[in-house]
Amino acid sequence: MQTKNSKKYIIGAVLSVILLLSGLASQAQNTRLTMHKPARNLVTPEKIQREVAFLTDSICLGRATGTRGSVEAGFWISEKFKATGLLKLGEGWGQSLITENGTTGHNILGFLPGSAKTHPDSYVIVGAHYDHLGTVEGRFYPGADANASGVVAMTSVADMLAMTRSIGRSFGSNIIFVAFDAKEMNMAGSRKLWDMIAGGELKDPVSGKKITKDKIAFMVNIDQIGSSLAPLNKNREDYVIMLGNPNIKRAYNDMLKVCNDSYDIGLDLGFTYYGSENFTKLFYRLSDQNVFAENRIPAVMFTSGITLNNNKPRDTVSTLNMEVLQKRIYLIYHWIEKML
Repeated sequence: MQTKNSKKYIIGAVLSVILLLSGLASQAQNTRLTMHKPARNLVTPEKIQREVAFLTDSICLGRATGTRGSVEAGFWISEKFKATGLLKLGEGWGQSLITENGTTGHNILGFLPGSAKTHPDSYVIVGAHYDHLGTVEGRFYPGADANASGVVAMTSVADMLAMTRSIGRSFGSNIIFVAFDAKEMNMAGSRKLWDMIAGGELKDPVSGKKITKDKIAFMVNIDQIGSSLAPLNKNREDYVIMLGNPNIKRAYNDMLKVCNDSYDIGLDLGFTYYGSENFTKLFYRLSDQNVFAENRIPAVMFTSGITLNNNKPRDTVSTLNMEVLQKRIYLIYHWIEKML
């Protein structure tokens, strides 16, 4: 028969164990955050805003494929890749393409080796399209959310992964970062990259070997990631949506949840397009990841959804939520880093 004192002892012991486990969990989380602090320090709301502001400035003229503004944007992305320490895939940063109407565009590619010691024979593609509508009948379409936000997210993830690698982290795959051109022209940019892979034209700048489709582990596309105007749940602006093709395993979604919790990000996560199976399939087909999904490559899309500003002159930098975009960039970085 238990006495009051023995009961108090048991309760006290249980509480001690709970507190110990809680403390260990907190300590583990702090260790994880400390390890990634150099990478996370590279991305601030102020920096994100400056970079989106440049891509939406009149100097880039709305970034329509084949225009001077597109060239300005492409040069800026090339300089970003160069400053990050990425390698070229070919003689230059740009790979030219011809759209269905004969317009010349350029994909911008950069390469991050997975390891400084042993070179993996596996590749992950991380992309975002940089083209937009340009200036139409005298009206300027800056394209802040669509898709300056995605480009800045992609180049920020490149910075973060390169930093993590520089301080000793080795990845199981090499990463190809690509700014796609001509998404607005039947996804000509992503189709061009796939044709290069399928035709054996894309070569690893370290090993010199062809990057073939059987070596592509998965593809990540970032499109329209900067807005908080279409939340998943009312009064919850800090959210993100990840959509995947049928070849995506449940582990992809589970890992996103783990990263969201373990790295103290706390975004509201969605894995469908606002709960509609039909709209999920339709929306997924509208961006560059679909080219890879059509060829049975596991491919995911990160987005904050369509808003009333999309494809309108009012899609400006002032309509985006930089603090939430920073969190989304953190989550995408952590997820990719764990999946490599």
